[in-house]
Amino acid sequence: MRITICDDKKELGRQAAKRGAEEIRIAIAKHGYANVAFVTGLSQVETLRNLRTENVDWSKVNIFFLDEYIGIPKDHKASSLNFLRENFLSFIDEPCSIHPIDREEENIEATLAELNSIMATHPLDVSFICIGENGHLALNDPPADFDTKDPYIVVELEKRSRRQQVGEGWFKTFDDVPEKAITMSIREIISSNHIICSCPDQRKAKAVAMSIFDDLNTANPCAMLRYGKDVDLFLDRQSSCLVLRDGRC
Repeated sequence: MRITICDDKKELGRQAAKRGAEEIRIAIAKHGYANVAFVTGLSQVETLRNLRTENVDWSKVNIFFLDEYIGIPKDHKASSLNFLRENFLSFIDEPCSIHPIDREEENIEATLAELNSIMATHPLDVSFICIGENGHLALNDPPADFDTKDPYIVVELEKRSRRQQVGEGWFKTFDDVPEKAITMSIREIISSNHIICSCPDQRKAKAVAMSIFDDLNTANPCAMLRYGKDVDLFLDRQSSCLVLRDGRC
């Protein structure tokens, strides 16, 4: 895992986007296409803002989503599809394909079957992710399922994870945050040929330290980053404040 510490989140976004675009171009040159997954959230805004200006042939890119809340309205600002449209998809040429996650509760089984079937023939080339305040990857909250081999699974959201969504302004109150979501599994995320983890802000500092220093277990899913094939962790000065030395003791 390569760690890059940037002066601020804007520089973080520039460097993460540049590295990610490079890997997408390499995959396209090698295969004729690239399979790319995106997570959503405030941590991704600068990376996406810069990525949409990179020289990438998006018509050769298949886009996947890392997670989606179950049961939220179609037009909700926390929807992964709406977030990606607002911050990224509206600014690039039409991708080869886009595979949003159906958030309707009555469609869960069919949604999982369809997405898992697609992923069986679309191994991920690049995944843009972040670390949650509680150490989650995507919405694989502690205790995370390390055993499942399914690309997408249903998860119950931990209280800290739900509080983070309120803190970031996606929901007005804790009770407004859904209790369940569909997320890409830990195994599937880590299977990506390249992972670009953009993780700014001081509120993420403890989770960043967990990913680097702490033992891997289901209570600390972000430590799985150390086992990825090729991982770039981009931090700013605030999120990296515990990295140069483990200052939590």
